[in-house]
Amino acid sequence: MKSVQISLQMASQVKTFVSIVQKYTYEIDLRSDRYVVDAKSILGIFSLDLSRPINVEIHSDNCDDLIEELKQFQK
Repeated sequence: MKSVQISLQMASQVKTFVSIVQKYTYEIDLRSDRYVVDAKSILGIFSLDLSRPINVEIHSDNCDDLIEELKQFQK
């Protein structure tokens, strides 16, 4: 499992993020404090506190291509 921290400030960023992660077959979760949601769920993402950084937990060790695509959301 690999983890990166991102920030999703606007609804358009959430839409772009979901379209990116849906291309990958492995499980991807978002963790904010004690809450964990499926990264492929727009409704789940909007249930998080988006004013704070979010941890992306990727349940695969072969995910460098995804991490590269997520760099646009990293602070």
